[in-house]
Order: sequence, then structure tokens, then C-alpha cells
Amino acid sequence: MENLLLKQFNELITTQWSFTQIDESYDKLSPREFFELAYHTCNSVANRTILIKLSPTENQSGSQAILYSNTKKFIKIEALENSLRITKYFPEGSTGDKLNTEIHPKLKNRKKSFAEKDNALKKDLLKMILVERKLDECTNFVVLKDINRKVYFAIGDARESAAVVPIFMEAEGASLVQLALNKWMSAVQTFDQEKPFPDGSIAGLLKNLMQIKKWVLNLISTNLDK
Repeated sequence: MENLLLKQFNELITTQWSFTQIDESYDKLSPREFFELAYHTCNSVANRTILIKLSPTENQSGSQAILYSNTKKFIKIEALENSLRITKYFPEGSTGDKLNTEIHPKLKNRKKSFAEKDNALKKDLLKMILVERKLDECTNFVVLKDINRKVYFAIGDARESAAVVPIFMEAEGASLVQLALNKWMSAVQTFDQEKPFPDGSIAGLLKNLMQIKKWVLNLISTNLDK
């Protein structure tokens, strides 16, 4: 299915809208690690991810994400060769102030604290952000009414990624999250895999995904900011 929002972003937003931009060095983090931290820090329940591309390896630049908020603002995250760039585009009558006043200070603090954590915890945090990304990917497929096979595998990836992270599985509410993901996998499995996700199931799945996303975001932030 065509992503009209992404098309609008590439053809109109980037050339005609006002924007605020920051660049932050990687320091002790790899480009992928810092990209994942930035993705989580810029993300919220009110955001929808309309594009995500990852570099082939952790130490390479090239990862990119575009988030769209319910306030009609766009955030682009790019892992460049020597730094991470975040650009916030906003419509007339609005501002991108929060990028400088909230996101950038938080990201700098998280970069420092993440670098000081032990390797096992770092890996677990990155795996949890992977769950976050998979939930966002699934949401985008559902909104675009993409084929059921893509929705099914995105749910499955989120569930399996979560199952191997002890912090995730031991957290209060984890069993309910896994039950909900299992329920939707079973439901989507009964649909024709090559047909668009059915209208009648969109509201129910999106509601569940938002509930799970809120829980996951809180869990990651709590462990990231300790």
C-alpha cells in the first residue's frame, strides 16, 4: 500500500516547512546504539513511525527513521558518518522548541548513562527498543492496510524479541502483553495472508498496540534512566 504521508513528507514537508535541527556526536556509542536511544527518546504513544531503515551493521552510519505525531509534526532521525542528526518539521503557527528544550538534553543524559551501563544491560535495553520498533512497524502496516502476512510477522517479531529479555518478561504486566500479542497472532493467522488487513479489525488491534506500546515505553525509560 502506498504510504501517502511519507510521500508528502519527501515531496512537500522537507522543502516547504520550517524546522529545528540538532547534531550530537556518538562519543563512546556506536552509530546504531545512539540511533536506537534517539528513536526511543523521540518516540511517544502519540507518534507513528512512517519509515525506518537500519544500517547493515551496528558500527555503520545510515540508519534512518521518520516519526509523525498527532500534533501534525514530523521528526527525522539520521545516523550520519560522524554524528546523529534529529530534524523536527512543524506547520505554520507551531514550533519545534521541544527538540531543544526536552529531547536534546534527555538524549545527552541518556548517551552518558548508557555508555556507563554493563554490556548485558545494554543488550537488553537495545532488545527492548527493538520490541518498541516492531510494535511501531506493525501499527504502520495496519494503518496502511498492508497485507496480513506483514502484520502477522511484525506481531510475531515483537513477541519473540520480548520473550528473550529477562527485564521484559519479569516486569509486572508482561504476561498480559504476551497474551494480547498471542491473541492477535492467532486472529491474523486466520486471515488471507496476501489480502489487506481487514477494516473491522483495525480499531481493536490499534487500541491494543497503543496500550502495549505505552507499557513498553515506560519500562524502557525506567531502566534506561536508572
